[in-house]
Amino acid sequence: MKVFRDHRGMTQAQLAEATGLKQAYVSQIEAGTRGGSVDVLKRIAEALRVDLDDLT
Repeated sequence: MKVFRDHRGMTQAQLAEATGLKQAYVSQIEAGTRGGSVDVLKRIAEALRVDLDDLT
């Protein structure tokens, strides 16, 4: 996820805002310390303009 986020030039805060998530939650998902539901991952994939499969 970080690779795609960096490629888009987005910060975690910007991704959080684009997805309606808290920045801390985005950070935890990115670090692998917390998983995201399918709905959350879909929102992240949409914001990053990647396929859901790219995040899993």
